[in-house]
Amino acid sequence: MNILIGLLIIAIGAFCQSSSYVPINRIKQWSWESYWIVQGVFAWLLFPLLGVMLAVPEGHSFLELFTADQSKSIWMTIFFGILWGIGGLTFGLSMRYLGVALGQSIALGTCAALGTIMGPVLLNAFFPELNALESLTYAVILGVVVTLIGIAIIGVAGNMKSASLSEEEKKAAVKDFNFPKGLVIALLAGFMSGCFNVGLEFGKGIHFADTPDMFKTLPATLLVTLGGFLTNAIYCFYQNTKNKTWSDYCKTSVWGSNLFFCALAGALWYSQFFGLSLGRSFFEAGGTMDTLSFCILMALNVTFSNVWGIILKEWKGCSKKTIAVLVCGIIVLIFSTFVPQLF
Repeated sequence: MNILIGLLIIAIGAFCQSSSYVPINRIKQWSWESYWIVQGVFAWLLFPLLGVMLAVPEGHSFLELFTADQSKSIWMTIFFGILWGIGGLTFGLSMRYLGVALGQSIALGTCAALGTIMGPVLLNAFFPELNALESLTYAVILGVVVTLIGIAIIGVAGNMKSASLSEEEKKAAVKDFNFPKGLVIALLAGFMSGCFNVGLEFGKGIHFADTPDMFKTLPATLLVTLGGFLTNAIYCFYQNTKNKTWSDYCKTSVWGSNLFFCALAGALWYSQFFGLSLGRSFFEAGGTMDTLSFCILMALNVTFSNVWGIILKEWKGCSKKTIAVLVCGIIVLIFSTFVPQLF
């Protein structure tokens, strides 16, 4: 029962994340770089900071979390957050060229696999005394493989979509659709985005002894998103200068609505990692489900993003065969979340 509760909580977070790009479509008169960094203030700074406050028990202070003896873990967590930030930038571009459904599917699928594997491997390289490689059991590897199979099937559906639609139909569904270019960017985004879980692995010991289990990963989440914010801020402010779009922030007539939709997008995006922290508390610490939790989150993100893709008519005009392949991929991804329990 605990495992089902944990999976349900993670699924709710995944649904929220997959919905986070819907409010962004309501933002008006702002360039990409302007709304991206504003929603990032909420997604990567304010909401993660509020989350950390839940991990600070009575009698302790926020700053006590970050002590000198934790400095190596802290800086490694932020460093991988910076790398994850690069993935976040290219992640947005992958959806520009592939759409919400296909872009998230390929990027998050790569992220799921590499994030799950790289975490224990790199943690073992820097802290061999933790024996992190022991968490990569047969069941964990199998879960990752099944997830990749589901992603591959969805990728096939995407290729079928690209081959079957005319240029006009592609543009109608996704304005800048470009499968080859989008595929390369999505794979890069997935590789770099996998660093998020690596950062969580390095920062998993940054919490108080009496912090409730469901909030223990929230301090590490803040450090990772802080690193990502730095990367995104540098790039977005550079784009503001290059494209002369600093004036976006002076458009007072749209500030109210744009700020609201950016805050909503940020809250929905952060919900995935808040839900991940809560959901993991229902799994055995260091067990198969705990190790696979990040992979499960990404698989569910892909599932829900494709549901949104169907709702937003990104697959409009595709053949029934293409849709059938897409649905098969989604079913495999859902199945992948239960695979570990079969072994």
